Amino acid sequence: MTTLLTLIAAVSEDGFISRGQGVPWKLPADVAHFRAYTTGKWLLLGRRTYEEMLGWFRDHMPLVLSRDQEFVTTIGQRVSSIAEALQRTAADELVVCGGAQAYALAMPLADRLVLTQVQTHLGDGVPFPEIDWSEWTEISREPHTADAEHAHAFEIVTWERTPGA
Repeated sequence: MTTLLTLIAAVSEDGFISRGQGVPWKLPADVAHFRAYTTGKWLLLGRRTYEEMLGWFRDHMPLVLSRDQEFVTTIGQRVSSIAEALQRTAADELVVCGGAQAYALAMPLADRLVLTQVQTHLGDGVPFPEIDWSEWTEISREPHTADAEHAHAFEIVTWERTPGA
């Protein structure tokens, strides 16, 4: 069985996922979408992202991407590569949740992108990897307007790698 490798992220219009720590916007509908999408799945996270998300793991199986052989997880397991993570999961899907290095390492192998495209510019910060859009086909798009709970409009867009790309 081949494991589907998915990258899930919220990205600003100018391509950033963070200003260095945490998520730079409050979007409750996106958080609900993230939780719904990832529940019951294997997650792959960089060490810093894992530490920022420690309270999130309820019905998840986190794998922490770290070269530090001494690093011990309180929840989940440490892995040293994308290949090791894919090998350990033996599941239908492995979802990469950040940070930037985990996304960059996983992008060449990714089968699906689930991107919340936030309609704001951060100007600088932690970038999401460059995407060659000619390799991807849009599968779905769910628009959300700004409102009292959401300072920014956003769209949740799912892309799948075009066969042969």
